Amino acid sequence: MKRVLVVATAPVDQEALRSRLRERTGDGAEIKVVAPVSDVSPLQWLATDEDEARGEAEAVAREAAQAIEPEAERVETEVGDSDPVQAIEDALRTFPAEEIVLVTRSGDEAGWLEKDADAEVSERFGIPLTRLVVD
Repeated sequence: MKRVLVVATAPVDQEALRSRLRERTGDGAEIKVVAPVSDVSPLQWLATDEDEARGEAEAVAREAAQAIEPEAERVETEVGDSDPVQAIEDALRTFPAEEIVLVTRSGDEAGWLEKDADAEVSERFGIPLTRLVVD
């Protein structure tokens, strides 16, 4: 059974995510959804004022799980570190994924913590990465 880590830094397009996972995994995958608390300003991050962003991340994780559940054997969710790359590293410690699906906003819309995360993830972890851009 394939193990896929879905990292969503933005609200997901449920149909697009479901379709992408169906293409990548077929039936019966184990999936872990991590929603980093990355929608914070630099000032909020420095002041560790992440409560609102944490609530938003919890909602993103729930929405992604709802999209995935019909396609997966098992789905876990969690809110991750504000740095998406650190959130991925943390998740991989307990969930040895064979592939990562990174859900982000487009370049201009991406938050300061998500910019260039896909390049760093590819270099750092050596796990196949699929990026799904949402508007």
